Amino acid sequence: MAAAQTKMSGTELIKRFVLITIGAMAMAVGLELFLVPNTILDGGVAGVSIIVSKLTGLPLGIFLFIINLPFLFLGYRQLGKVFVISTLYGIAVMSATAGYLHHVEAVTDDHLLAVLFGGLILGFGVGLVIRSGGALDGSEIVAILLSQKLHMSVGQIVMFINVFIFAVAGFVFNWDAAMYSVFAYFIAFKTIDIVVEGLDESKSVIIVSKKYSEIAEAIAEQLGHSSTFLAGKGSFSQQDLQVIYCVITRLELARLKTLVQEIDPKAFISIANVADVYGEGFRKKSGAH
Repeated sequence: MAAAQTKMSGTELIKRFVLITIGAMAMAVGLELFLVPNTILDGGVAGVSIIVSKLTGLPLGIFLFIINLPFLFLGYRQLGKVFVISTLYGIAVMSATAGYLHHVEAVTDDHLLAVLFGGLILGFGVGLVIRSGGALDGSEIVAILLSQKLHMSVGQIVMFINVFIFAVAGFVFNWDAAMYSVFAYFIAFKTIDIVVEGLDESKSVIIVSKKYSEIAEAIAEQLGHSSTFLAGKGSFSQQDLQVIYCVITRLELARLKTLVQEIDPKAFISIANVADVYGEGFRKKSGAH
């Protein structure tokens, strides 16, 4: 997702590019010191670059940069100047680092360890760059643009691209390499999710209970979050209801469920992921307003 086109202070700009630098270097380490020496692929442009690098014998960093460039130009208008510049910088750092590490000996030749640690390091790097307002793979840009024209989500398009890449890897190298690559990609994907969303990922909770006042009071006292009462009406009973709405962190979810069930075992609870939370107070545990 492109970063918001707002003016940033010098400190914020420096912080962004420092984090992108760390993330891009981490991805290069994951590729060159763990995955590539063990013929394990990543998805997207990185996966294509690894295949081409293995077939030609040329350094991976060259292809990471060259193959990504057309996608950046393709998405310049739709995704915004700041996002594209951040992404171009990240890809340049990643490519240069990969080139530097190309002849460095791999950390391990154990495929399982390479999958685990390579996936973790790569996922951490990509997640850090995404969180900082950039990207390291042109396939994501293609997916964003295609999703606007096709009746498919960005995630579905990325998955389709990667299935194709891993299938090609199976034919070009061997099917063991393709299967290891799937696991490495899965580990990286989950790590990206944790880095981008954080362990305190927000959840929105809707609670329907006759004991709404008690529950809201308990949420405030035990979790430190305030709640909002929404007016509702039962479709069958036609009775007026008070619906509780609040936003909590993922780590607080289990405590909230226990708290509500202790007060009202018959309470209806609906939980949804929240992409982001803005507004004064939430980080200070004041919850929804």
